[in-house]
Amino acid sequence: MISYSTADTPWTRLLVASGPHGLVAVSFVSGSGERDALQKLRAASPGEEFVESPQANRQTAEELHAYSAGELKRFTVPLDLRGTPFQLEVWRALLDIAYGETRTYADIARTTGHPRAFRAVGLANHSNPIAIIVPCHRVIGSNGQLVGYGGGLALKRALLDHEQRHAPQRSVLPSESLLLWR
Repeated sequence: MISYSTADTPWTRLLVASGPHGLVAVSFVSGSGERDALQKLRAASPGEEFVESPQANRQTAEELHAYSAGELKRFTVPLDLRGTPFQLEVWRALLDIAYGETRTYADIARTTGHPRAFRAVGLANHSNPIAIIVPCHRVIGSNGQLVGYGGGLALKRALLDHEQRHAPQRSVLPSESLLLWR
């Protein structure tokens, strides 16, 4: 059984869904509405029974609220990631990107041990079922520019700007290169 509900952030409305083993989806409710987002989720989870339950997704909603307020830097809600072995590898690498930092698709490819698979990393990013919490918005182009995001580039920029404003201060060594997304 998959329990779903919606969660509002300052940037967008989200459809949140969890199963018995953890969160399975956080997807954008676009202009087409909640019903369309739920249809996509049902198509991705054939044979599952769906029930609306804000209570089952309360921890996720609370953590998204705390993240939106700049109070939460790392989500703790249990995840039930469902994908191919390569997708799972990429999504786990995304979880290691620190709040307020970015990596390139090539960086993630190297991290997963597939240094030439940056396009495949992009496809895995595109297939990420748990937006924001599995932070695919922290992945940028090798030239430092924003590229591709399911919620749109304006939302990606807003999330990255939000994290930059609330990121813990750290010292930067002269040898570190900084990636900009503006």
